[in-house]
Amino acid sequence: MYEHGERPWSVHYGPGVPTQIDIPDEPITAGLERAAKKWPDRIATDFLGATATYAETEQAVRRAMVVLRDLGVKAGDRVALVLPNSPSHLVAYHAALRLGAVVVDLNPTYTQAELTHLLADCGATYALVWHKAVETVLAARGQTRVKVVSVDISRDLPTSAQLLLKLPVKAAREKRDALRGTVPADILDWHTLVKKARGEVAAAEVHGDDLALLQYTGGTTGTPKAAMLTHRNLVANVVHGQAWVSFREGEETVYGVLPFFHAFGLTFCLNLPGYIGATLVMFPNFDPEAVLAAFDRRPATFMAGVAPMFDRIALAVEKAKNPPTEGLRQVRLGFAGAMPIPESTVERWEALTGGLLIEGYGMTECAPIALGNPCSPARRPGTLGVPFPNTDMKIVDIDDHTREVTPDEHGYRRGELLVRGPQVFSGYLNRPEETAHQLLEGGWLRTGDVVEVDETGWVTLVDRVKEMIIVGGFKVYPSNVEDHLRLMPGIADVAVVGVRTSAGDDQVLAAFVLEEGAVAPSLEQVRAHGETHLARYALPRRVEILKDLPRSQIGKVMRRQVQKLFTHGD
Repeated sequence: MYEHGERPWSVHYGPGVPTQIDIPDEPITAGLERAAKKWPDRIATDFLGATATYAETEQAVRRAMVVLRDLGVKAGDRVALVLPNSPSHLVAYHAALRLGAVVVDLNPTYTQAELTHLLADCGATYALVWHKAVETVLAARGQTRVKVVSVDISRDLPTSAQLLLKLPVKAAREKRDALRGTVPADILDWHTLVKKARGEVAAAEVHGDDLALLQYTGGTTGTPKAAMLTHRNLVANVVHGQAWVSFREGEETVYGVLPFFHAFGLTFCLNLPGYIGATLVMFPNFDPEAVLAAFDRRPATFMAGVAPMFDRIALAVEKAKNPPTEGLRQVRLGFAGAMPIPESTVERWEALTGGLLIEGYGMTECAPIALGNPCSPARRPGTLGVPFPNTDMKIVDIDDHTREVTPDEHGYRRGELLVRGPQVFSGYLNRPEETAHQLLEGGWLRTGDVVEVDETGWVTLVDRVKEMIIVGGFKVYPSNVEDHLRLMPGIADVAVVGVRTSAGDDQVLAAFVLEEGAVAPSLEQVRAHGETHLARYALPRRVEILKDLPRSQIGKVMRRQVQKLFTHGD
């Protein structure tokens, strides 16, 4: 550990960035409430052209609070949001938190099997569910007490777009089918409830140390578990971000291309804009063409994303007949996270926009950012950067986390990264043993990542202790995928690994050992089998056949050897 609060990395901070910041004792919803008073007429949200001012958004949150109160939501209740990005998502999130409830933000494309476990585990009693996911959630809730409310996000669209959806033509029918599903007649409708809401309800008294979120992550084992994040954890990360980037209050436009249910998207889209009075331009899913169209309408000044998103937008610009060149030049900063970003992506994006593209690092358990590259030409593409304000780190032996690593003859330390700060979570819900493994004495969080740190405190990722695969910013756990693929006919064994692509993303590869006489499955057959239990991003994109899998002396499959085999082709 760097002794007595020593932070040599502060020499890399941008101008005016302090090493210590006072974190206010307030709920994460306080930013939006202040923004509504300070900038009532400023556009708060833009959803494919449908806009709402801060005053209108504040009023929508207050109406939603009445709806949730009338449904029976009270302080401490778990409210699941199973929704795509939309104004309804943002409004429900803030309304639930103001009532003192705990939000559980879940991927609306999860399978029934995944949702069955998550809804039971978190103890959700209410779920606001995307129209298209209602049937899946109803099947997944089983014997739990979850009360389901349907949310039709097509009603968040501009009026003209809603009218077009009603046309009796193929294009309109396909769009309706993509947005809507079958909802039983007895399921309550969110928009109808909000429209009928009357009166006011007082916000609960919420403090920084109160639980705000249950955010699911696989941690080190791959078994989904809920990281308990307090209001203080969330406020700290927003305050850190404000100082790090030097946002211009009341002037920024933030693009919400990341899914809100992901810790990265939640912080930069649901939490940050209100604190800086930004306009949040939302996208229900990541579509490069839709992003380019938004640049013509309302150009971004800041965008957070994962490496492939920046590449795909750049590719769309190159293919466009009339690219929004002037709008793109207004982007001051892109912030990439969740996976390493190739230097080629940085060069491409910065040439396109004239702004910076920097990399950050974190995990769900630290709400989620702990380190970042400085917002200056001093940033180093392909590295993690340095710890945020209020954040300490130490480097420990990979096999013994009680032993700190000392610098070598060149001043470098290599080992597992541990971090500590006000953004670090309070533990996993109902999992004391796993909490004790991940959260060590003194508040140190084990990241599970091997890094190299120079004498000035600059951090570079070397390898992952965990064998997770990162696809589009989402974690894929090989053991979970293998468990399902082993059930395929003719499969004797399988190893699932990630193979790095030129875009800096991981590609899921399944290496099979066949039973005698069995026919090798095609990639299409493997993906079709996996779709019943796995998220789409976890499905293999490459299939290989081996005679045997490499194993250790105790018989454990050595995935890293499989990975090297197909990475190097030897």
